[in-house]
Amino acid sequence: MEMNQYLEVFIEESKEHLQAVNSNLLELEKNPTNIAIVNEIFRSAHTLKGMSATMGYEDLASLTHQMENVLDGIRNNKLMVTPEILDVVFQSVDDLEAMVHSIAEGGSGKRDVRSVVEKLVAIEKGQPIATSASSLNAPAAQEEVTTASAPTQSYDQFELTVLKQSTEQGFNSYEVTVSLREDCLLKAARVFMVFEILEQIGEVIKSNPAVELLEDEKFDQSFTVTIVSKDSPEDVQGKVLKVSEVEKVEVQAIDFSREAFEDVVENVEATTFEEKEAVAEVSTPEKEKNAAAPHAKAASNKTIRVNIERLDILMNLFEELVIDRGRLEQISRELNNSELHETVEHMSRISGDLQNIILNMRMVPVETVFNRFPRMVRQLARDLGKKINLSIVGAETELDRTVVDEIGDPLVHLIRNALDHGVEMPEVRKKNGKDEEGTVILRAYHSGNHVFIEIQDDGGGISKERVLSKAISKGVVTEQQAATLSDKQVFELIMSSGFSTAETISDISGRGVGLDVVKNTIESLGGSITIDSVEGKGTTFSIQLPLTLSIISVMLVELQKEKYAVPLSSIIETAIVKKEDILSAHSQKVIDFRGKVIPLISLKEIFDVPGEEPDNDYISVVIVRKGDKIAALVVDSFIGQQEVVLKSLGNYLSSIFAISGATILGDGQVALIIDSNALIK
Repeated sequence: MEMNQYLEVFIEESKEHLQAVNSNLLELEKNPTNIAIVNEIFRSAHTLKGMSATMGYEDLASLTHQMENVLDGIRNNKLMVTPEILDVVFQSVDDLEAMVHSIAEGGSGKRDVRSVVEKLVAIEKGQPIATSASSLNAPAAQEEVTTASAPTQSYDQFELTVLKQSTEQGFNSYEVTVSLREDCLLKAARVFMVFEILEQIGEVIKSNPAVELLEDEKFDQSFTVTIVSKDSPEDVQGKVLKVSEVEKVEVQAIDFSREAFEDVVENVEATTFEEKEAVAEVSTPEKEKNAAAPHAKAASNKTIRVNIERLDILMNLFEELVIDRGRLEQISRELNNSELHETVEHMSRISGDLQNIILNMRMVPVETVFNRFPRMVRQLARDLGKKINLSIVGAETELDRTVVDEIGDPLVHLIRNALDHGVEMPEVRKKNGKDEEGTVILRAYHSGNHVFIEIQDDGGGISKERVLSKAISKGVVTEQQAATLSDKQVFELIMSSGFSTAETISDISGRGVGLDVVKNTIESLGGSITIDSVEGKGTTFSIQLPLTLSIISVMLVELQKEKYAVPLSSIIETAIVKKEDILSAHSQKVIDFRGKVIPLISLKEIFDVPGEEPDNDYISVVIVRKGDKIAALVVDSFIGQQEVVLKSLGNYLSSIFAISGATILGDGQVALIIDSNALIK
């Protein structure tokens, strides 16, 4: 079977299962007696093992199997949950994640895990784990088939009717118990081969565990299949034993004489009236067909995985459709034809719904990235001997999939810096009058057509003097330049290339280590990073990222003859303000907006738009928001709302201040899209 076609699904599902294991292990550490959590971890590990074995990644499957043994001991009360055991299990998960990452990068998925395997085996031997497959250690042998006896499996009324009718027609009924070798990796494949043989020699009536559980490898080493056949028990046993990695086959003939049948019926749980009616309406051939796969009609999975490249193509095609839609709307207004206007209006509604679906398909919550951090913080805090509480806020905030995939590594680096060099040691915090337990807050929220991610700690903060001293000594800035820098500009020096040295780690709490790389990565995504810090109080890194939604709702405004677009998601409202109501504070024009003083920003001055000021007694403003900060943008006039396609200005114009892109309007004109977040300080 060609496995490459399943590789992408395997990688994605493996990551999901490992994330589930990580999250549940953290919960288990808080609630060590909760067996339900252990069962969840075991199920994820078991599924991962089966997937890995099927795909041929033996190292991955082998390590997961050893981890399973420890988990099995915990859930069977053979082992007690201790921090030491959890450390080893966490280490196993780290190795598994590294293997999956290797596979995702095109590698073999192999890794030297002898050290962690030895630890897992030591834990297992210290508290012997009883497994259902312990009986499989005996050498393979064809055991004597037992004489006919009452059935050992439970059957419902429907299955018993099929078995009785088969017996009356001269067929033999068998319960075939198949035991696989303990080291069998491709269990699902062996099950398939066994079923193929059994279906050739007879009719499968029931399996225990159920068919879908066998296919998902959700069983230990043995399973039982009930069949009707005209073959002898010895023939059935001999044919099944030919399947490789089958260690033992037991065939038991079932006594379905009238007396035995009636005894079984008395013990069967009564079915509901509706079930009996349904059975009565099914013909015998249909019964036999359905009995062969009793759980074949399980609920189907209602989600599918779609390659991101296909979504990109779909998005590009729809962008062209939106441009044409805008053109049609303008033509409709110009011709003033009612039928055309009605048709275009209907098309706009339909394409609007389609647009929302396409955009939402690409959006995923940042939770997919944030989920890895509690585990990382736990381990790093233990390694550093610190007490740190990680608080995650806004994990449900959605971001484009392409950005989510890239933002993980920068966040890892920033959080490691906050833990390692931001939060002080418990004794230092206590000496400074702080709680021994430090707090790191990871926060995400929307603002306009951007997402902001903040990493905030209550540690020692950044020393402005030390940063300046080091920057001058390293030649990053001159003494004259240093004298003119604001606090924020000083803090941002630590992200300069060449600022990161071993000496920096000790002198400035290591804040400069690798931050130039973090900054470059974020800027390559069209984002930016800023730093706020108060010495002795803590530091906040704020990352601004574009949603990268290619189609956005905007308010079109006019400055002289030029048209600009302000994203609707940034706008609180539009207003008309009398010139006499404009005030001045700290050399900045301001207005009173609903009892709050907010700055007045002239877009004409920002973008250097030529032309004279209109001689009016009032001005038009667009009130915009960035987080909890508000500002008023001065424009000449409002044109109206519109859906537009956000186009990049290209590499040559990537650093234009306060412009996030451009769009083509219905009349073919180009309008620049304003980044209001850049205008709000």
